[in-house]
Amino acid sequence: MVHLGSYNIMIIILAYLIVLLLFLRVYNQIMNSILQKISITINDKVYLKNPETSVLGKKIISGSIDLIDELGVEDFTFRKLAVRINSTEASIYRYFENKHYLLVYLIHWYWGWMEYRLVFRMMNISDPKARLIICINLLTSEVSQDSDFAQIDEVKLNRIVISESSKVFLNKGVDEDNKVGLFKPYKTIVQRVSDIILEVNPKFKYPHMLVSTVIEGAHHQRFFAAHLPNLTDIIKGEDAVTSFYQEMLFKTIK
Repeated sequence: MVHLGSYNIMIIILAYLIVLLLFLRVYNQIMNSILQKISITINDKVYLKNPETSVLGKKIISGSIDLIDELGVEDFTFRKLAVRINSTEASIYRYFENKHYLLVYLIHWYWGWMEYRLVFRMMNISDPKARLIICINLLTSEVSQDSDFAQIDEVKLNRIVISESSKVFLNKGVDEDNKVGLFKPYKTIVQRVSDIILEVNPKFKYPHMLVSTVIEGAHHQRFFAAHLPNLTDIIKGEDAVTSFYQEMLFKTIK
């Protein structure tokens, strides 16, 4: 009887494991299917033809990320991009009116991607302080490659955002670009985090100012750490930028 009981337990455990493996297999298939359908929506005022709709368009995006990261936006041209991707300037101009709008597209995509990451990470987390920590960590930490979007090098794109993103709005066309919604993804991120701050402290008067200051300040500190280290504090074994802004934010909204 003892042997029979042990045998039955083993059968039950084995059946449980089989069911669990089948569940995990189905779950992975569902998640892979969902991830394949994920796309970042870009305002159609940015482009003449959606680059996501063709192989050439995707090459323009990936090639421009490589080239802007390498040269900077000032020295970047459509002629150089055409050489890099083995195409023609005329073909690139069918997708983008000029390099300003191509840069806006890249920045637009980046903030759409950041919002996707924020929403995914905060899912099922009810504590506003815990959600706020997630937000600060994501918005100030160094970026790693995201396998969900294989056509985009997020590490290079993050460097572009740090060094070039202010150029999309520090220009004479900013008001017109704003009217047609070209900065909506960035403003959505700021609004989302501001709302969480007000959950933590409903009496805090400057949530948008604080969030945009954290984001832009973190970008400056990352740039300083890479190029002008005497303007920041690099602490061995610590992500000083994220630690600083997390501490600053929570002390400010107390």
